[in-house]
Amino acid sequence: MITLHHLNNSRSQRILWLLEELKTPYEVAFYERDKVTVLAPKELKNIHALGKSPVITEGDATMAESGAIIEYLVQTHGKEFYPTPGTEQHRQYTYWIHYAEGSLMPQLLIKLIFDKVKDSPMPFFIKPIAKMIANKVINSYAGPNIKTNLEFIEQHLSKNEWFCGKNISGADFQMSFPLEALVAREGANHLPNITKFVKKFQARPAYQKALEVGGEYDYA
Repeated sequence: MITLHHLNNSRSQRILWLLEELKTPYEVAFYERDKVTVLAPKELKNIHALGKSPVITEGDATMAESGAIIEYLVQTHGKEFYPTPGTEQHRQYTYWIHYAEGSLMPQLLIKLIFDKVKDSPMPFFIKPIAKMIANKVINSYAGPNIKTNLEFIEQHLSKNEWFCGKNISGADFQMSFPLEALVAREGANHLPNITKFVKKFQARPAYQKALEVGGEYDYA
């Protein structure tokens, strides 16, 4: 049986949603973030050396990284979410599976980190300098890159119901986390196609069931 090692408020939620869509038997091992550091607990290192979530185990196999987990699950348990190799849909699938964490998430994380820098407690004489540096990084690097990426995604979704066309695929599960986090944190009224995509998958019964199973999750 598949075991999902699930951390609250994490990328693990999209794997839980996929498992519900697959309707394959699974169980969940729950882990809670440290209340002070907001990091994953050290117990996760007993499952995988990096101590991150999501991680799944099945038999003697242990799999980490969202994209790798999604690839494994759709190819072994849910071929309906895996486009036929050699097709344009499969090429799109491969692209978006890698794009989510390779291109989009790093920019969102940079902005998140420097936003936190601006609000972090620090000596009063350092704060203006820290804010200036943070604003410089956001305004000259992360912000423009995020804008370009979101315009790119918005245009793609204006022509496609799901990321690979008419049918939902593993790529949509992979893209769900950064986009719903973006909508929850900053709003996306100026991005109607992204907003529509997020609302559409959040309305699916399997997604709703995953929320019930997974517990605390701020981005739904």
